[in-house]
Amino acid sequence: MASLMKAYNTLLIRRPMMAQCATAAVLFGAGDVLAQQAIEKKGKEHDFMRTARLSFYGGALFGPIITKWYQFLNKLQFSTPTKGIIYKVWLDQAVLSPAVVAYFFGSMTLLEGKPLSEAGERLSSAYVPTLIRNWGVFVPAQALNFAVVPPHMRFVFVSVVSLFWNTYLSATNAKQQAAEEGVNLKVE
Repeated sequence: MASLMKAYNTLLIRRPMMAQCATAAVLFGAGDVLAQQAIEKKGKEHDFMRTARLSFYGGALFGPIITKWYQFLNKLQFSTPTKGIIYKVWLDQAVLSPAVVAYFFGSMTLLEGKPLSEAGERLSSAYVPTLIRNWGVFVPAQALNFAVVPPHMRFVFVSVVSLFWNTYLSATNAKQQAAEEGVNLKVE
């Protein structure tokens, strides 16, 4: 296990885009599996296309953005470490998060084969509650991340937190999709 972690750590340093995109694909897919099996109790009725959509979103759409975002944040210099933490968390949660939440619901709508006009309906009902919950999870997580985690490992830290967040996002998106289709989705 230690050699696997060492290899992954090396890959994060040498090939951050590839490593972080692959990590995001796996964790978004895993979050969807958790949402379908642990929350929605789908069992054998698992929607594998939904899992594929979430994995694709994580690896191809979200991964590159977040990789470049962390590279940008890691280059910023501040007069004190405390100011650095505060400003990086603020930038992450006031600039990136609102856009990424909207990007997620818009992307999922399109990946489900629906017109962009339907993304507006999904956003109007899910955006604000999702963003508020995001802040409840990621403001403290990012403060800890920027305070104590080495720069090349920040994506990994937030990815572990994101596994559970991705489970929530998947379940929320499925609930919105079901509401649009007039289906009563049972979430336990």
